Parts: sequence; structure tokens; C-alpha cells
Amino acid sequence: MSRPEGFAAYVAVTAAYWAFMLTDGALRMLVLLHFNTLGFSPVQLAYLFVLYEIAGVVTNLSAGWIAARFGLTSTLYVGLGLQVVALLALAQLDPAWSVAASVVFVMAVQGLSGVAKDLAKMSSKSAVKLLAPTEGDGLFRWVALLTGSKNAVKGFGFLLGAAALALFGFVPSVLGMAAILALILLVVLLRMPAGLPGGRKDAKFKEVFSKNPRVNWLSAARVFLFGARDVWFVVGIPIYFYSVLSDGTPDGQRAAFFMIGIFMAVWVILYGAVQAKAPTLLRSAQRSEADLSGAARFWVGTLFFVPAVLAFAVWAVGTPTLWLTGFVVVGLLAFGVLFAVNSSLHSYLILAFTDAKRVTMDVGFYYMANAAGRLIGTVLSGLTYQLGGVPLCLATAAVMILLSWLSIGRINQSVASNPA
Repeated sequence: MSRPEGFAAYVAVTAAYWAFMLTDGALRMLVLLHFNTLGFSPVQLAYLFVLYEIAGVVTNLSAGWIAARFGLTSTLYVGLGLQVVALLALAQLDPAWSVAASVVFVMAVQGLSGVAKDLAKMSSKSAVKLLAPTEGDGLFRWVALLTGSKNAVKGFGFLLGAAALALFGFVPSVLGMAAILALILLVVLLRMPAGLPGGRKDAKFKEVFSKNPRVNWLSAARVFLFGARDVWFVVGIPIYFYSVLSDGTPDGQRAAFFMIGIFMAVWVILYGAVQAKAPTLLRSAQRSEADLSGAARFWVGTLFFVPAVLAFAVWAVGTPTLWLTGFVVVGLLAFGVLFAVNSSLHSYLILAFTDAKRVTMDVGFYYMANAAGRLIGTVLSGLTYQLGGVPLCLATAAVMILLSWLSIGRINQSVASNPA
């Protein structure tokens, strides 16, 4: 099969996006583990990421219009540049500041990083719709490969961030990432191939709100799906594992950093690998769009049982034990496999439901919902862990998955009444 026009530009955008996600994953682990060792409470740790997710909601809502108005490469350049600025700013954090001042400062920097991430993501995700082959399950395969590889790279970023904190400390690690990303931005600016579409002057902001009920219900399902992940992923599980693994000594802290970083990296890499293989697992080449919409409801229904069982097990046992911790690890890896299939189906369906003219608008609206889910999950992660520990985090995840299942059901009704 011949390469589509603009393929080289798509490769360049995707490579830059991979580099961005490596720093994004590393930065999250650096901030979470560094401030946990400073004695921040679970709720305070959650606050550090709240503006990051709020920025994601706002940015995604407007990024579709920005990309449609100014072109996909523009959003990539601005996203990479803002991430460099955010990293340099974070390196200015002064340990002598009060807790309140530190929280406000890091929230603001994380908010800037959130804007950067979603501008960069818009370029790469929208390019798939414009360049993927339309024959058979070509669109699903390209979406799955991009999303899966991105998450695998972010998984390595989690490991990189934890290892860098243990080996080099907070400030040198942040400055090193800023230097590498600045170099990548310079290369992209100088060597970006032609091929991706430019902007159109008649793009109007009101177009970002979709009138397609399938897009709207899929976006609602996305809110609850990603809220269900982040309610345990952002604060609850890392701090739970730290409390089990660290003995409070410097060597114990470093060992805990490495172990938590390894788990988070393995989880996200596994998640990305399964995403990339989702079309094969689902035999998508032989299935229709409506059939894959039905599959989305089945897989999210299956996912419900994992956090429900884990929540009951951790609550029933009470005091953490070695076998319980192992059971939680295995259960969360199973969650990652099922979550990856669900996420891949969602990422395919949003591009299947939209058309080339509206792609940046609908993708932006959809990822706005994605960011809203992460925001809700982030806030609830710190709150539920502080109120009820890991059992409450996981039970809340189960409830949110049930709500996602109900939303997916409405998509199927929309597909039946408005077939593609």
C-alpha cells in the first residue's frame, strides 16, 4: 500500500508527541513522589494536578477550533514550547516556600503543562483521521498504534521520572528534560515536512459543540471511564504502595521510588501494548461500526468487576500484607488490559463518528470530556484515599465504570437510529 500524502509530516508530529509524552509521564512521577516525601497529604497531592486537568478541559474545548483555524503544526509548536517553559518554571521552586505557596505555584505550572499536552495531542490525533487508509479496519489500526505507542512511551516516562528523582534529585531532572524537549522543538521547527493541512479562516468557535448524539454520548462515556482510572491511579495507589514499601529511611525511600516507578511504568506500557493490539484482539477487520459500538459496552461491563472485587478484598483484609499487595498488583494489571481495550474502542469510535471537515472540532470536544474525567478522578483520588483509603478509591472506580456502561448503551441506540 502506498503512503498517503503528508505521511512524513505525520511521522514527524507523532515522534515529537512521543517525546512530549515521555516528559509528561516523568514530570507526573517527579511531582507526586517529591511532594509526598515533603509530607503533603493525599488531598494536597491531588490539588497539585487539579489545574493540569482543568487546563485540559478548557484547552481541548478550544484546541479543536485553534487547529482548524491555524493548522495542526501550529498547535504542536505551541504545545512543545509551553512544556519547555513549564519545566523551566518548575525548576525555580524554592524549598523555603510555605506549603500553601508551593501548592499554588506547582498548580499553576502544572496548569501550563496541561495546556501544552493537549495542544500537542490535538495535532497527532487529528492527523490520524486525515491520513489513515479508509479500507477495512485501517483507521482502527492506525488509531490503536498511535494511542498504544504513546502510552507505552508515557509508561517509560513514569519509570524515568522515578529513577531520575532517586538518582539526580528534583531540579536537575526537571532541567534535563527541559533541555531535551527544547532541542526536539528546534529540530521540528527547522525540519517539519509539508503535508498536514493548514487552517481555514472561516472556522467558528461555536462549531466545537457537536450536534451528533453519538459523539456526545461517547464523550460522556469517556468522562466516566477515565475518571474510573484516575480515581485510584493518580494519588491512591502510588501513596498506598509507598506506605507499604518505604521504611522511612533515605535508602528505603529510594527503593520505594524505584518500585512504584516500575509498577506505574509496567502498567502504562502494558496498557499501551494492548491498545496497539486491540484491532487484532477484537478482529475488527470483520466487524462493522455498529458491532464495535456493541463491543464497547461489553468490554466496559467486564471492566466493572475488577475494581469491585479489589475494593472488597482490600476492605475485607484490612491491614496490608504481602499476598494482598501482590493480589492488588495483579488485579490492577488486569484492569489495565481491559481498560486498554475500552480506550482503543473509544478512540476509534470518535474518529469513525466524525468527518474530515469536523475532525479537529469533534476530537477536541471528545478529549475535553477525557480531561473532565481525569479532573474528576484526580480530585476524587485524593479525597477518597484520605476518607477511606484504597477500598474507597476502587469502589468509586466501579461506580464510575457503571455510569460509563450506561452511556455506551445510549450510543448503541443512537447508532441504531442514525446508522453511518
